[in-house]
Amino acid sequence: MLGRSTTTTPSTCPSIRSLVFTVLAAFAVQIVSIQIVAAAEEEYRQVSVADPYLEMHTGPGVGYPVFHVVDRGETVDILMRRTDWFKVRAANGTEGWVDRAQMENTLVPSGSPIEFAEANQEDFTNARWELGGMAGDFGGSNSVSLYGAFALNPHVSLELWGTQILGNASNGWMGSFNVTHETWPDWRISPFFTLGTGVIHTEPKPTIVQGEDRTDQIAHVGAGFRFYADRRFVLRAEFKSYVVFTSRDDNEEVEEWKVGFAFFF
Repeated sequence: MLGRSTTTTPSTCPSIRSLVFTVLAAFAVQIVSIQIVAAAEEEYRQVSVADPYLEMHTGPGVGYPVFHVVDRGETVDILMRRTDWFKVRAANGTEGWVDRAQMENTLVPSGSPIEFAEANQEDFTNARWELGGMAGDFGGSNSVSLYGAFALNPHVSLELWGTQILGNASNGWMGSFNVTHETWPDWRISPFFTLGTGVIHTEPKPTIVQGEDRTDQIAHVGAGFRFYADRRFVLRAEFKSYVVFTSRDDNEEVEEWKVGFAFFF
């Protein structure tokens, strides 16, 4: 399919592609912003050091050096969390990062050890936002995709996709809007069905195929599954069957399969 081409209006193609990927980028920034604000509001609290000392690193990782130590009995404020690292502020205003192992030995004002909430399968079922990347095969060509999803309820989600297609005879990109339905969203392995529409742009390689760029409308149906892996991570695999509405007498049919990872909020 990617090796053939007909005429189109090239000037509209970059703007459509830019719009699709700009919206996806904005969607990703919005999701991350919501998550950071929510995490800060949920986790912000004051705890006291129970170990002989608490080591503060310059960044969220063991590779960052320890630059400050908080002694036993002193308090720190938890500002935010990044995976298993916590940004804290000492009583003197010094801010740094502490690993989860040490934070679990701190005490809340009541004197009990602090407990950190972890995402679980129930959160997976009730998640509203999802952002992921996938790779696979689109009609014999390699494909790489990014997507963002918003769940209207545990069964129905709206998704926006951007896909880069890399073929031997031509390259291309695709933008689509999907509606996905999960019949059993509370299952750890949750099957789903999807349908959607969008556009595909094909750019033949001039050294291999003679032709002009083209942009066509597409529609698809598909099925797949989401597997809750751990914490906020999901493994996703799916198959889609596309119809490409060309300007020729016959439309084209293309099959796609892909797998990838996503994280949810």
